[in-house]
Amino acid sequence: MREPLTAVPSELESIPDRPAVFLLWAGEGAPYLARTTRLRRRLKRLLSDRESISRVLNLRGVVERVEYWLTGSQLESALIHLDLAKQHFPEDVARITRLKPPVFLRLTLDNPFPRTMLTTRLGRGLFYGPFASRVAAERYQNEMLDLFQLRRCEDNLAPSPEHPGCIYGEMNKCLRPCQQVVSIEEYRGEAQRVEEFIRTDGASLRESAESARDRASAAMQFEEAEQLHQRLNKIAEVHACAGELARSVDRLAGVAVVPSYGEDAVSLCVLAGGRWLPPRPFSLSETASMDQRLREWFANISPAATPDLEHLAVLVRWHGSSWRDGEWIGFDSFDKIPYRRIVNAVARVASR
Repeated sequence: MREPLTAVPSELESIPDRPAVFLLWAGEGAPYLARTTRLRRRLKRLLSDRESISRVLNLRGVVERVEYWLTGSQLESALIHLDLAKQHFPEDVARITRLKPPVFLRLTLDNPFPRTMLTTRLGRGLFYGPFASRVAAERYQNEMLDLFQLRRCEDNLAPSPEHPGCIYGEMNKCLRPCQQVVSIEEYRGEAQRVEEFIRTDGASLRESAESARDRASAAMQFEEAEQLHQRLNKIAEVHACAGELARSVDRLAGVAVVPSYGEDAVSLCVLAGGRWLPPRPFSLSETASMDQRLREWFANISPAATPDLEHLAVLVRWHGSSWRDGEWIGFDSFDKIPYRRIVNAVARVASR
């Protein structure tokens, strides 16, 4: 985070009336933290000489110093606001930022009989997300499991031929490991197919279905080809309902192209390893190739060791909001960055 600009209450007229995040410091105690779209007007309301009225906080005579960070986008404001909340109010971050933990789909690979579950925490296993909401995550989980025969129960299984089973086994939507219908190895084979589906965003199942459909069509087995075509449509629908952000967490990366607080520039906010890097202005006035400058910049970026759930919560809120003021370009790794898409996004954001 860049260094703040500072002022005292008597210098309010010199403060820009622009979007910003700010801290108001009194002689002692914790600061007052907020963000606004018009800094000077907000500070005048908080520090004016008029008598305080109902529902309007007045800090006249209390504040000694103002620190502020000018911002060019809602995303940059949210990230600076989050960093300051962590720094000054570490025990109260959730209340101050009002961020909701993002939802992930977890495949419990460490279980003898793997299953999926929804969670807002990261740990062992394979995690896929984040999703726009828990409802979206539940829909993806249910429709994805319809493509396989993985168990949906939450029990710690003690397989036995006398186990009563469940409705999914009767509907042939589960291999019924609880009743020892399959061996542990056979069930784990199905779990591995689910893992491959998640890691490849459905490509593992789609490619095999496409090949089978083409073979059936070439052999003039049109009914079978039609069934396989319908299965391909189902696979596409499952992938689409995951949303634009969702991918396995170890492949969670991308860049947000947003307006900059500086002139003749945009800001690039990079998500690497599930963490936001500090927003960086990207000049539009330099004569060097934009594509080449992007390649040189990304070459020096290293993903973080572990994701930050609060950073991912910022991503979900900004991406799904009606006030999103930029474009998101996600990618699987820093070896496969879509530079042409980023260049086009820079041009579109700059034109606004």
